Formats: sequence, C-alpha cells, structure tokens
Amino acid sequence: MNRNLKIFFITFFVSLPFWWGVNVFEKNLEDFLFWQEIADNPQILTAQIDLEKKLESLKPIRDWRTKDLEIEAKSAISVLITKEGEEKILFEKESSKILPIASLTKLMTANIVLKYYDLSKEIKISQEAVEQEEDFGKLKAGKIFSIKYLLYPLLMESSNDAAYALAEVIGQEAFVDLMNLEAKSLGLKNTHFFNSTGLDPKNLANPLNCSTAEDLVKLAKYLLEEQPLIWEILSTPKFTLYGPELINNNKLLGEISGIVGGKTGYTEKALHCFLLVIEAPKNQGEIINIVLGAENHFKEMKKIINWINQAYRW
Repeated sequence: MNRNLKIFFITFFVSLPFWWGVNVFEKNLEDFLFWQEIADNPQILTAQIDLEKKLESLKPIRDWRTKDLEIEAKSAISVLITKEGEEKILFEKESSKILPIASLTKLMTANIVLKYYDLSKEIKISQEAVEQEEDFGKLKAGKIFSIKYLLYPLLMESSNDAAYALAEVIGQEAFVDLMNLEAKSLGLKNTHFFNSTGLDPKNLANPLNCSTAEDLVKLAKYLLEEQPLIWEILSTPKFTLYGPELINNNKLLGEISGIVGGKTGYTEKALHCFLLVIEAPKNQGEIINIVLGAENHFKEMKKIINWINQAYRW
C-alpha cells in the first residue's frame, strides 16, 4: 500500500466521527426547527392531525388499479357499516331495482316473531303447514314445538312449513299485515309482502314478495342492531334438538372467514337470492352483501367479496 493511499484511509476513518456528528447535529437542528415552527404556529399541528383524521375516515380507499367488478346477478350491493353506524357503498349494481326476494322474506318473518311472540309458547304443526312447498320438510303434522325452536328450521333450512306455522299463530293475513307495517316503519319504501314464506303464488297473476337491494341493507342493518338471535341462528352450521338434524343451507359457512350470518332464497321467479353479512377487515365494522336474481348466488357472492378485498385498501 503506497503512502498516499495510507493517508487517505487514515483521514477517512478519523473524519467518520465528525461527519456522524454533523449528521446528528443536522437532524437535531431539523427537529428543533420543526417544533419551534409548531410552537410559533400551532395551527400547523392541528391541520396535520385533521388531515390524518380525514384520511382515516375515508377508509377503505378504492384502489383503482383493480378493475370494476362485473357480475351476472340482476341486482347487488355491498355496504360497509362502521362501528359508528355510518355507511359506505363499496359496490352496487341496479341496487334500487324492485325484484322478487324469495326466502329472504323469512328475515322479516323472524323479526315479526321476535317482536310480537312469546318464544317459550308451544304450537302444534298443522297439516296445512306441512303441505307448503319445499323438498325437505322435516316438520310433521301434529307435532308440538316451541316458537323459538321453529326459528331454527325457518332460518337455517328456509323451512316454508315453519314460516307458515309461525304465521298461523295469529292468522296468515294478520301476520303479513304486521310484516308490511314493519317494512313501512323501517323506511323500506319498495318492499312489499304477500305471504310469510317468500314462495311464488300458485296463481301467477298474484303479486310476489318484492324488495330492492337498498331496502334489504336497511333491514339487515336493523336486524344487526336489534335481533342478535337471528344472526346466532344464521351462523349455526348444524343444530339438533328434536330428531332430524338441521343443516344450514349457507354453503359459504366455513369457506369464508368472518361470516356474521347469511340467508339464501330461491324460486323460479326470483331465481337465487343471497344476503350475507361479514366482518370488515381490520375490525372496521360489518359488510352487508346482497345478491338478487342470480343463477349461482354463491359464485356471485364470492366474486363480490374477493373483489372488495382487492379493490380497497383497508
């Protein structure tokens, strides 16, 4: 190593503490000047805090690198409900379109039962109830069940027998009147009920139970706040109390994490319908997802949920 190179390395190492000290001094000076500026102009700190709060309130933020979602369902919506009760639409398609809702009807049926019935009361299943259209009737005429128990087949398996039996307690017409009065009180302007089951009428000239995705969000939000038993039942995979095991027909249970509860529905006129509530990422609330008029409601719902996770920064 020649003499000049030795001098260079000696000078370099000797100067390191000096330059480190200069950098520390500059950093300290910058911090000092920053806080001096804040002391002289406290509104700067306030503005910074306000900006951070505003950015936080805007979350989730749309990531426009992800393309818009296209689905085949006639109508759909996905709405974030924050812990403060505020709403943010994440996705929608024809969400104000009035469509038949099939067995999503039973959410209102359950709500009326919980509001007006004594759940401990026992009722006998009538022959007319078990003759309601469905392909898995597990209730038998003459059997006696508590009203609370009947909510399980009603919501888990979408039992038309259970819906009819529950409405029979006060009479079908009076029960449907209560459903429509409740819809009105909740501000469901485009929701109308004509039976407690959601079945298509035998006379196709008669009207169908109908609603909009927008209205169903309002109903779901109300039920989340007021009727926890509904969600407890809807999130139950299997239930056995009297004989036949009840199996939840929501096939996404166990497949998608964070499910609060979901209700499916199908008739020839309505096609497949699905309302699914899931927990929002990072504990930001709940997301109400609704699909109406779908050929494959599970497929469409998974597309929506996967897209939301990709299209937003949480």
